[in-house]
Amino acid sequence: MRTLSDAIARLVGRGFTAHFGGVGDRLRAFDSGKTFGAHELIIREFQRFEGVSDPDDMAIVYAIESTDGTRGSLVDAFGAYSSPAVSAFLHDVPIRRAVKPDATAPA
Repeated sequence: MRTLSDAIARLVGRGFTAHFGGVGDRLRAFDSGKTFGAHELIIREFQRFEGVSDPDDMAIVYAIESTDGTRGSLVDAFGAYSSPAVSAFLHDVPIRRAVKPDATAPA
């Protein structure tokens, strides 16, 4: 079974080391203090999690990359307990999964 903490650890291992959080109408990388507008960010992937003992215990983790190269994660509740401000902000952030090289394509 995959857990939220496992997902965050995998993201950190892939270079998504910053910790993002919503501050007003921007997202802040808490480690550096930099803030970003929605137009400066891309969601590279996201994963949803449901609590083992309580289906209402849901969360979502986003892998986010900024135009200046800052890469990190943002965790929010999912469903009824999610942050309306974070949800509204992320609505304007495009989702663009990182393209993996095709192993079958000729070099």
